[in-house]
Amino acid sequence: MALPFRRRIFLVLVAMTAVPTVLAVAGWVLSVRTLLPTAGARASSERVALSARILLEGVDTLHLTPGERVVLRHHLNQVSASVSLARRAETFLRYYTAGIAVVILLLGAAVLYASVNVAGHLSRQLSRPIDELVGWTQLIRRREPLPVVGGELAARGAPEFEALRQALRELADTLATARDRELEAERLRAFREVARRVAHEIKNPLTSMRIAVDQLGRSGGRADGRSETAIEVLNAETDRLERLAREFADFGRLPEGPPSEIDLAELLEELGRTGVPDGVTVRLTANGGPRTLLGHYDPLRRAFANLLRNACEAMKGQGAIDVTVTGDGRGIAVTIADHGPGIPPDLRQRVFEPYFTTKADGTGLGLALVRQTLEAHRGTITLTTTPGGGATFAIVFPPPRTA
Repeated sequence: MALPFRRRIFLVLVAMTAVPTVLAVAGWVLSVRTLLPTAGARASSERVALSARILLEGVDTLHLTPGERVVLRHHLNQVSASVSLARRAETFLRYYTAGIAVVILLLGAAVLYASVNVAGHLSRQLSRPIDELVGWTQLIRRREPLPVVGGELAARGAPEFEALRQALRELADTLATARDRELEAERLRAFREVARRVAHEIKNPLTSMRIAVDQLGRSGGRADGRSETAIEVLNAETDRLERLAREFADFGRLPEGPPSEIDLAELLEELGRTGVPDGVTVRLTANGGPRTLLGHYDPLRRAFANLLRNACEAMKGQGAIDVTVTGDGRGIAVTIADHGPGIPPDLRQRVFEPYFTTKADGTGLGLALVRQTLEAHRGTITLTTTPGGGATFAIVFPPPRTA
């Protein structure tokens, strides 16, 4: 069974300090063993001195010449000095070895104690952040939020661990965003499939109904007042069903065919003249920068026409709509601002959801189709409040991709 990470770090750090200490003690022992043979120097010197005294006792100094007596006296002095020196050396060696032994043992114990404490501290400093980050990966895998770390916990471990924490937070946010986008894309795919099937199912009986209503209308001369009213109702409802089927069909279909260059300012200017009621004025402003987009004309025309139509309905067919087109190296931005009652903040994100509507006769597909079309052109749309009241739709198209 593998040891825990913290225990492995602890053992490695202890070994890194204990091994040099053991080698130092072993070196001291070897040096003492080298010096120990000198402890016999005193005994050897004393034997030499004893032999010299015996020699003197056996020599008749009276028959020696003065020079011989000087030499003999010098020899005795040298022997006595050697014996004294050997005694001092042995005494020093004894106390030296004993003192050094005590010092080495105490120093070794202190080093081992310090190494254990330092190793424990370092192992905690290394293992705790790693254990924490491993726990974060488990939270990310379970799609749970990461804990908020602050104060001393934020500074725990080396600065590199804090950088790794930040990287994991960014990774978790990126994964969460990607999952949300994938869920939203899957939901839109399901909505588009349902819309396509509903449009198909509506069109078949709707065609027969339109034919029948036309036949009733052509025979209107023989119809009474109630029949005429019924025909008008049928005409209105079949028109509504036809519009509903068209919106379902458009929502269930992505732009097809090759893209072409589209002048957004020109498109919006034309829609401002032909796509709004007489009581609404569209004030278009362009900054003179790039305003052409590579895309599909018909879907984009339907999307912008839908936004202008919603603005007109919000202002009840009276007022002005401010449209701006701004182009630079970062892409093209389009804003459409009305001066109606606006949209409550809690509904600003939901208005782009399929089948969500605040209108009594709405299908909830208009703004969903707008967002779908813009996203197919790599664009984004956001909803804010117009200064002074109203709703502002901001569309941003990124610059074209370079080959």
